[in-house]
Amino acid sequence: MVPKLLTQRIAQEIDQELMSSSGGFAVEQLMELAGFSVAQAITKRYPKDSKRRVLVCCGPGNNGGDGLVAARHLFHFGYEPTIYYPKQPQKGLYQNLVKQCRNLTIPFADFDQVHASPFDVIVDALFGFSFKGEVRDPYKEVMQVKGHVGDDLDIPSGWDVEQGDINNVGLNPEMLVSLTAPKLCAKFFAGKYHYLGGRFVAPSFAQKYGLNLPEYPGTDQCVQL
Repeated sequence: MVPKLLTQRIAQEIDQELMSSSGGFAVEQLMELAGFSVAQAITKRYPKDSKRRVLVCCGPGNNGGDGLVAARHLFHFGYEPTIYYPKQPQKGLYQNLVKQCRNLTIPFADFDQVHASPFDVIVDALFGFSFKGEVRDPYKEVMQVKGHVGDDLDIPSGWDVEQGDINNVGLNPEMLVSLTAPKLCAKFFAGKYHYLGGRFVAPSFAQKYGLNLPEYPGTDQCVQL
């Protein structure tokens, strides 16, 4: 089964409906489900015995929140996450996620520390499907940090949500974890592993938008496409 690829407009419409009175979800719930599914997808391909050191790069919006959740779960899964989060919003939701990570003694690093440290996996949680415009520092500089493998949440940073890396400045990750449903840019993804995360969509909702979602295996929160 091949999932439907979503335009930016439809992706935003789905997000809004999920968090409406009819959808019933809170943003905190969706963030938790997304972050958990990303962390689980990482365990599928990058075992902690050989890929333990994980850098999670978080942007200022909900995609960054997903990254914080993923870092927390990776810690509990036995990995050694480090978080790069240069612009931390003051909103309670994000501050609580930061506190949860700090309570686990997950380190928060500045760019110099990131640049000087070796990592096995780099997680790109900088920007989501709502981002438009040019990526600027402090996020642009961290996109140049090289790791063994890259894992992007939903949209690789620097990509257009529908047309992919049209300016040839975006990331080209080894793994992409699409959230809820893949976005149109996923057809340009040339990495090894494409996963779908977010096992929460009601069948009636999926039918309404023609999402054509695959069946998730067992009790997993992610599925390989």
